[in-house]
Amino acid sequence: MLEKNRTTIEPEHGSAPTPLIAIASVIVSMALIAIGNGLMFAYIPVRLGVEGFDPTWAGLIITGLSAGGLAGCILTGPLVRRVGHARAFMVLSALIALANAAVGAGPYPVLWIAARALYGFAICGLFIVAQSWLNDAVANAIRGRVMAFFYVAYVAGLGVGYATLALVDIKTADAPLIGIAFTALSILPVGMTRLAQPPAPQAASVALGRAWRISPVGVAGMLAVGGLSMSIAGFAPIHATAKGYSQADVALLLSVMPLGTLILQLPFGWISDRTDRRYVLIGASALAAASGMFALGFDGGALPALLVIYVLWDGASESIYSLSSAHAADRAGKEDMVALSSSLLFAWSLAGFVVPGIVTALSAVFGTQAFIYVAVVIACAFCLFALLRVFTTQAVPAAETGSFAPMTAQAPLPVELAYAPDEQTVRTKD
Repeated sequence: MLEKNRTTIEPEHGSAPTPLIAIASVIVSMALIAIGNGLMFAYIPVRLGVEGFDPTWAGLIITGLSAGGLAGCILTGPLVRRVGHARAFMVLSALIALANAAVGAGPYPVLWIAARALYGFAICGLFIVAQSWLNDAVANAIRGRVMAFFYVAYVAGLGVGYATLALVDIKTADAPLIGIAFTALSILPVGMTRLAQPPAPQAASVALGRAWRISPVGVAGMLAVGGLSMSIAGFAPIHATAKGYSQADVALLLSVMPLGTLILQLPFGWISDRTDRRYVLIGASALAAASGMFALGFDGGALPALLVIYVLWDGASESIYSLSSAHAADRAGKEDMVALSSSLLFAWSLAGFVVPGIVTALSAVFGTQAFIYVAVVIACAFCLFALLRVFTTQAVPAAETGSFAPMTAQAPLPVELAYAPDEQTVRTKD
């Protein structure tokens, strides 16, 4: 419940009201981390291109990052159970700073693969920690708005980080140093927060079979968007660099892509709250496939045309993420939410690991544009699967759907960590 003076939020479990500034501390910390993260995403492929390395190395670095993220999905629960949310947040932030320092040591691709795997582990863990912490602190009535603001703040931070690439000397360690600085700054709000920590959780359970029985389209959507997100966001700067676009052009391309997430998700979400979400998922995946075809047609062409295409392409692909999550939640009972959210995160991470490896192998044979073909195939396959499900299964009535919340595939889903049975009982009563 939001008080009249709008200075406090009553948490769900009925304890003392949570100050807004305490909630903001976690959001600000993640936005600061996003600035450094966006810069490093843009810096690595451009620096490798300038140094004359084969684009395959940049692809292997993305695959390493995704492998680390997959490990983060599995190991974050035990870490939080051992040291708590605040300490886990600071430990994971320190690992990101360490990963950036390794990149700053110089263009050594093998070292960079290890560094980005460490980063992938840490950033996935950070999102699980931050989102489960916020979910515990705020009431149901405003949870959607708080999480939407959380995602928008992170996307905005990424955009700032991408744009910062145009301001750094690519042949120096300026970008990793800036990334380290913003990561260090991100620790301060959480280190000084008064936000109460949730009780110690058990490890989040992963049950893909159970999640599939609940929502085949939801699981398939997460598999699709895991591949789409890592392909588009990860390989677009690699391909643009290989095509000869300048450092400033690559920075501009990456910095405008998040606009698609902000522009398309709200109308898609509004429509999906009033009809079968699968119709909107079909439309979003069809738009992603069409945008990919346009990206092929205009490949290497005028930058303004590519900017528009990539904004639509990224926005449509990102929308599959939030729509699939909402569709799956519509079909799940309260007792299924822990396993469902953890399984959806695992599916997203698994695809985010497998697909970049496939794209990297294909790029070595067919060139860096291979990621576009892979993304188009994924979008078409998911569109056809969703169409098949519409014709063969019954829709959830619009009146029974939950509320849509904008999300980004650059940030893992909010995972409901499983709490100890006695604590979970207390929490459920409220």
